[in-house]
Formats: sequence, C-alpha cells, structure tokens
Amino acid sequence: MKRLITKILATAVVATTAHAALAADYPDKPVRLIVPTAAGGSLDTLARLLGQRLEAQLGQPFVVENRPGGNGNTAFEYVSKAKPDGYTLLVASDALAINPSLYKNVRYDPVKGFAPISLVTTAAQVLVVKPSLNVKTLKDFTALVKQKGKAITVASPGSGSAGHLAGTLYQSEAGVTWTHVAYKGGGPAVADLVGGHVDGLFVTLAPAVPQVKAGALVALAVTTPKRSTALPDVPTVAEAGVPGFDVTNWQGVFAPAGTPAALVDKVNGAIQKIVREQDIKSRLIELGFEPVSGGPADLGQHVRENVTKWAKVIPQANITVD
Repeated sequence: MKRLITKILATAVVATTAHAALAADYPDKPVRLIVPTAAGGSLDTLARLLGQRLEAQLGQPFVVENRPGGNGNTAFEYVSKAKPDGYTLLVASDALAINPSLYKNVRYDPVKGFAPISLVTTAAQVLVVKPSLNVKTLKDFTALVKQKGKAITVASPGSGSAGHLAGTLYQSEAGVTWTHVAYKGGGPAVADLVGGHVDGLFVTLAPAVPQVKAGALVALAVTTPKRSTALPDVPTVAEAGVPGFDVTNWQGVFAPAGTPAALVDKVNGAIQKIVREQDIKSRLIELGFEPVSGGPADLGQHVRENVTKWAKVIPQANITVD
C-alpha cells in the first residue's frame, strides 16, 4: 500500500512538473482566436482587442479567424473538435449555450465540449421604441400593447437572436402579445425603427445608444439585473415592473475540452490583466459591454445556467429559427 501511495505521488509530481514546463513555454507559435461572426461586429471587435493585448503580454500573435455560419454553430463545432493544445481558442457569446435548444442537429456539447477560460464581459439588450409611439416608460408601452395587441410590431436582429429571446420572455412574463419582426442584424433593425417601419426593438446597446442619445429613439428598459453603464438613466425591466427579469448576454474565451489546466490558467491570467486596463475598460463600455473579468468557474457556470434556462423557455414559447 505504501509503495502504491508513493508511486501515485511521484506520478502526480511528474505531471505537475510537466504541466508547469508546458505553461512556461506557451505559446511558442501563433494562437488562433476563432470568432463565430463576420468581421466588424462587436464580438469580432472584442476578439481583436484581446488578441492585440494577449500578443503584447505573451509574446506570440493571437490571430483572429472569423468563421461565421449557422448562428455560430460552424465555429462552435470546429473548436470543439480542435486539438486541445492551447493554439485554437474560441471567443464566443451566449449563443454557444442557447443554440442547442434552437437547432435540432447541433454537433457540439456546450458543457462537455469546451474548457472555459475567461468570462470577459456581459451585455444587456435594450428595448427601444420610435418617438411617435408616444410612450416614455415600459409600463406605458405594456399598456399600449395590451390595448392594441398584434398591431404593435417589435423587431429583433433575427429569429433566435438574443433580442428575440428577450422579447419572447418579456411577453410571457408581462402577459402581452405583439407581432415579432425578424431582421438580419441589429443595424438594419435599428435603421428601420428610426425610419418608423416598426414600433419597437430589442437589441444590443452598441447600435442603439447613439440613436437614443440623438433623440431618434426612446430607451424604455435594459434586460440585465443592473443598469447599464452606457445608459445609466434607463431602468432595468425588473425595476420597471417585472421583478426578477434577467436576460444577460455574455462573452467569453474557451478552449477545446481537454486543454491542460496550466494553459487555461495562463491565458486566463493574461485576460484578467487586460480587462482591468483602463483604456480597454473604456473601449468595452463604448461597445455596450460591461467588463467583468471572471475566471473558468464563472464562465462555466454561465454556460450551464444558460443551457438550463433556454432549454425550458424556447420550447415553451415555440421559438423556431426561420
């Protein structure tokens, strides 16, 4: 028995030493940051900010590689099957956890297929309406929807998008029904709302905030438990009448499952430093993000909670992807 314990301890020491040596040498070649969206969006911008600072800290290029398609599924499947050596990482949003409830044949497991590294940011959806609707509060808007029903049109950036899910959950919680209009992206949806073609929109902050500040749109509420730094005067949905309402989008960095913990810890440590840098924090807030700098456990918890939440909400609301 004593020999067995000694052997186990010796093996553990060797493994620990090997992992430490691996982390010390990492990275010794360029690292790919896979992004599940096209270039130019907020998630892509976040990845490029991280890539630049990670290169400065760790001494090797962190190259952004855009792999759009399938609302992120193309990139998610690709990274889940990549070699777990720390040289293929994923910058993802909560779509990673939501998509298995939206699509029938998702070929990745959001919990078992990835090693969470860092929870970098969270973000709110905001409900904005056209000024001619003559409502200033969420309570007034809800009353109007109860009066006019499906004559009221509320847009989202697309079927199955975070905005669509936030709007669907609000209808369920508030006991109202409107007509959903799905667009192909937040930009076109905001443009049509400003043009008066729809009545309201659930969308991320980045495309909406400039229009709100210019007076072209009216912001009624944000979907997170806390108010947004970008729109501090706009109440949360919970404050405005639906206690407990929470649709918090998140953005994080993952590796394929099986990536050595020493590499995960090294990348996470670097990202934590980056997110605390004042210029990075300011830039993230400009993009509509809230910097949070959480570690592997925080990100893993967000994934599990989102998988459970949307696996209930999406079938109940009969949400389908067009």
